[in-house]
Amino acid sequence: MEPIAQLKEKLQLAQGKELEQVLETLRADERKGAQVLLANWEKKREKEKAEQARLLTLLQYEKELYQEGYRLIAGIDEVGRGPLAGPVMAAAVILPEGKLIAGINDSKKLTAKKREELSAKILEEAAAYGFGEADAKRIDEINILQATYEAMRQALASLVPQPDFVLADAVTIPEISFPQKGVIGGDAKSLSIGAASIIAKVKRDHYMEEMDALYPVYGFASNKGYGSAQHIAAIREFGLCPLHRRTFVKNFVQEEMEQKHYHVGVVAERQAAMEMKKMGYTILEANYKSRYGEIDLIAEKDGYFVFTEVKYRQSEEYGAPAEAIDFRKRKCLIQTAQVYLAEKGWTDRDCRFDTAELIRRNGKLYFRYTPDAFGAE
Repeated sequence: MEPIAQLKEKLQLAQGKELEQVLETLRADERKGAQVLLANWEKKREKEKAEQARLLTLLQYEKELYQEGYRLIAGIDEVGRGPLAGPVMAAAVILPEGKLIAGINDSKKLTAKKREELSAKILEEAAAYGFGEADAKRIDEINILQATYEAMRQALASLVPQPDFVLADAVTIPEISFPQKGVIGGDAKSLSIGAASIIAKVKRDHYMEEMDALYPVYGFASNKGYGSAQHIAAIREFGLCPLHRRTFVKNFVQEEMEQKHYHVGVVAERQAAMEMKKMGYTILEANYKSRYGEIDLIAEKDGYFVFTEVKYRQSEEYGAPAEAIDFRKRKCLIQTAQVYLAEKGWTDRDCRFDTAELIRRNGKLYFRYTPDAFGAE
């Protein structure tokens, strides 16, 4: 009886009739090692069959086009539309007709190691491939969508031979002469688009890793230009480098500041509500909105309905917080209060308008409350 190690070697090398003979030998061999070897082979074979079936499914768009007479079908995809820094890159790939490369999928579903392996295989076996890109300056000039189209047109123009049909991931590319079809989620539905997504991702990742050596403070090797915490902190500390998309960073900072402002406002209103409760106020509503505006806090005390505007400032360098409540703001508050009273059916109740101010001095937070801060007008 042959040693298990020898049977294992035969199983790995055998093909055709010889393979069937090895399998029959293993099926008749009652040794545990032989049965484990057989089970592992069958499991691997089932996995290969499943992968083959998956790849054939991914080839459906290409098959339909082959039947229509097209032969050079290019899949195209982009990477890098969302980062704060670096280019948007596109890749186009023409695979040989009917070519199946195991493992091809949406690049986002693959590990970095697997993408590297597949990228090398795709570049080796493709009938043609090409790349295009638009850098940060160009993105700022014409916007990210137009820059993406430009990169895609470059990638297609660099293909030799040129395609006779283009399958694109989700988009219709303007200003190209080739017939085309946009496939929603194409990088997971088309073998050609999936191949393009992989080589585009690997090429851009390599570029950002190279840029990390030039601009190490931003962590481009790890974040690839996306808005990670480290990247954002570096922008705040060191400013921008030539790779940054000014329009993206501007939008990001503005959004962040709005979120910060909102957070500070919520904290101030909660603090004011706590202080008012200590003073005997019953809080009825917070952030009541009407078409005229918003009232921060609505409370009740001593038979009065109290409409309170909460203001916060880091200092009083530019005046007290309540001074920001101008005539126009007062009018909006009064109109919103009238809507609230009418909604509740309490138009005959006494009411007034107060201000609650939170002021930071020397690292400490001070609270100041002013009843009847302004009269109804």
